[in-house]
Order: sequence, then structure tokens, then C-alpha cells
Amino acid sequence: MPGAGGPSVSGSGGSSVLGARMPSASNSGGPSASGSGGLSGADSRGLSVPGAPVPSASDSRGSSASGSGGPSASDSPGPSVPGARGVAKWSVRQPAERAGRDPVGPDGVELPSPAAPGAGWGHPGRPRITELRLSAFAGHRRAAFPLGAFTLFAGPSGCGKTSALRAYDALARLGGGAAVGDVFPDAVGCVPERARPDAQRRRGFRIGCTADGPEGPVRLDVAVQAEPELRIVGERLSAGGLVLLETALRDPSRPYVQAAWHTAGQAPVTRAPLPDDRLGTTLLPLRVAGKTDGQRRVLAAAEQMVVALRSVFACDPRPARMRGPVPTGSGRLLGGCENLADVLWRTRSECGRRHQQLVAAVRAGCAGPVVDVVAEPLSDGTVRAVLDRGDGVRTGLGRLGYGELRYLALALVLLTGPGVLDLDTAGEVPAALQTLTVLADGFDRGLDPGQRAELLRLAARMCERGHIRLVGAVSDASCATGVDGATVVHLKP
Repeated sequence: MPGAGGPSVSGSGGSSVLGARMPSASNSGGPSASGSGGLSGADSRGLSVPGAPVPSASDSRGSSASGSGGPSASDSPGPSVPGARGVAKWSVRQPAERAGRDPVGPDGVELPSPAAPGAGWGHPGRPRITELRLSAFAGHRRAAFPLGAFTLFAGPSGCGKTSALRAYDALARLGGGAAVGDVFPDAVGCVPERARPDAQRRRGFRIGCTADGPEGPVRLDVAVQAEPELRIVGERLSAGGLVLLETALRDPSRPYVQAAWHTAGQAPVTRAPLPDDRLGTTLLPLRVAGKTDGQRRVLAAAEQMVVALRSVFACDPRPARMRGPVPTGSGRLLGGCENLADVLWRTRSECGRRHQQLVAAVRAGCAGPVVDVVAEPLSDGTVRAVLDRGDGVRTGLGRLGYGELRYLALALVLLTGPGVLDLDTAGEVPAALQTLTVLADGFDRGLDPGQRAELLRLAARMCERGHIRLVGAVSDASCATGVDGATVVHLKP
């Protein structure tokens, strides 16, 4: 698709834009335990989801076909999962950065010049998720998607846009310490449809991501057993080709997995059981002493991954719940934006500059004159949001159209921050070292062309400043044509 964002690159079966970043199956990602202190391939056999077909060794995105029963210690995406034999169907249009451009790279993506001043958006030193991997999840198989500061999944209904955002949100919640049962209340629906159970009737799925930051790219891959019992059966945290943490289910009758993490001390690795209902990466600060260089590296990589995952706000405004008055509360915006009036009551007085930006955005996207957006207190203790028309007339949200309400809510999300949105940030990490990521399913739902264009421009501007990162889903990618900085991932059914 043409546009300022850069050329479109198609991918198939793992040879996408990201294929060049993946090591071959023969490239060992870390030294053996008997060598220089890494995890051996024997430690990875529990990473496979039961009943999973093992891809051939020539597949750089799959597992090793060695006799270990699972992937080797190479920096591959992780465990094998049922249904992972399908072919990925997507193409990527990545942005050309603001500064000069290098010639088109070997993968077909126009690359920004690394020496150009101002190249890159936001704050590159902050931990952030730069790749989402759906090795076997719902309708996705062997898929790896690049995530920029402003990323849009585009395609018709049924192509997997919502599934991709759901997987990202699941990783974020696991990174926040949530139990796997709370994250996946309908885990069976995440299993690839054609996945066949093993002799014990077990099936599962696999997801993962890469977090960039001060420690460089850190990869996390998680294998989840959905049937007959929901549990995390494998996890791998790796960086620089070295496996830092690996967990394996050894005894299905017990509620824990065997974990091994990099130590590089007198013992090359440390082994201990971890619960099978939590992400092991989030538990490392409680288990790793940090006495050796190897342990400190494990802790730094785990912190980078957790910080990148924690500051995520999943947003899908529900206009039907936004029309009436709402009780005053915490002033923190919920994912459905039903308490928008309560949030406006707070933000209008706390941040006048941002409020004026919101008013300007609403003026550009809503019908009729708009001089202010106000929250009015009512006698029963509730508040209602209204548009001040400037001539003595105030229009309640109940009179606005579906698209106008979604536009207003999304504009408010883009212009606020973690202190206003209802999300669980990493409180032990300074806000200056965190980046808020907004997940917006149906980003263009109900919007007219003018509203879509205005909202996309606002999103691009806020992402460029480093205020937020946005991962959204749209049905028509043409709306992003000419929008600077947008990475568009085209999905096909």
C-alpha cells in the first residue's frame, strides 16, 4: 500500500520482515551448563506444550527437532504448540523516520539513517515492547509482528486483529503478576482450532514478545496448557543469545514447574520450583540474590521485560455507557470509558494545557461549535459531561452520536497519562523510565473519515513526543496513508 510510512513487505511462513532477525536453528543461543554457565538444551525439554507437533530443524521460528523433546537453548521463540504448522498471512509497512533514510534494507523495509539527528520517536532508552509473537494463538500461527511507537493492525473482520491485541494484553497482565486463570478465563478459545490433543488429551498455545531497552532486546516466550487443566507449562527469558530463565513442567500432578536461571557463579545455573499459575519472570526478584554478574544480568533483563509490560492500558470505549451521569470516584479512566465525566471533572482543573488540547480535538471532530468540554455536578452527587457551545447552550453526551462519543473518549485517552488511566504501573520504577502503551481495538469503529484522520494525526503527534505508544486495530488501512510514523501490519483471513 502506498503511503508515507514506507514500502509494504509481505511475509509468509516465518520469512517476514522479522525473519532476518531470527537466528537459524543451528545457531545455539547460549552456552551449555557444562561450558560457560548458560542453560543446556536438556533444560528446555519441558517447554513444549503437550501434544505439540515439532517443526523441522530448518524452521528458525520453531523448535529444534532434536531428541530433547523440545527446543534447544537457542534463541528461538520457545516451545512447540499444537497447530503451529500453518502459514502466517501478513505484510508490514514500517515508517520511515523523520530524518534521512538509508537505502532499502535486505528485508525490503526502508531503513532510517542511524546517524541522522533526531531519528527515532519517543525515548529509546525506556523499556518498550518492540515485537509480538503469536507462535500458536487462536487463528495465528508462527506470526511475529513488529511494534513501533504507533502501530496499526489492519484487515477485514476475522483476520485476527482483536486476537493480536488480546495476546498483548494477556502478556501485560501476566507481567503485572496476574494469575493465568484470571488472564485467560476462556483459555480453550485461545487454542488453535485444528490443534490435536495428545494421548492425555492436552492442548495449549504459545505467545511471546521482545522488550527493548537498556539491556538490549530481551525475549520472553510462554507456553500455556489450556486442557485439561490451565497452567503455564513453559517459559523462556533470553537476551543476547543466552537463555536467562527457563521453566519446564516435570510432574503434571504437582502445581509447579521446575525453573533454572543463569548464575555464572560457582554453579552455572540455579534450579528451584516455581508456581505454574504465574509468570516466572515476575517472581525472579524474589528468588535471585543478585550476587554474581550472571544473576544481576537475569534481574536486569527481568526488570526490563516487566516494566515494558506493566504500563499497558486496553481501551475500547462503549458509548452506550457514556451518555448518562456517573458517580464521582477516583477520576481514573476505565477501559470502557464509561466514567469519562468523572475523569473530565478531575483533568479540567489539574491540567489546563492538556484540557485545551482536548477541547481543540473535540472541536475538530464533533459537529457544531465547541468552546469547552465540561463536567457538571448534579444535585444527586453525580456528574455529567457536556459540550459548551459558547452561546449559553450546553449539549449533554447523551445527545452525541456513537462516533462522536468514541472519538471524544479516544482523544481523552491519547492526551492523558498513567496517573489518569486505570492501569497498574510499576510503582517501584520512576515514571520517567516508563512508557505508557495504549491498546485500542476498533480504533476507527464508528468514526467518519474526518474523525479518523484527526484522531490518527493526534495519535501520531503524541507518539512522536514519547508521551505514549499506541497499538490499535483498524478495518481499513487506507486511513493511515500519509500519517507519519505509523507502522501498519496488514492481516489477511
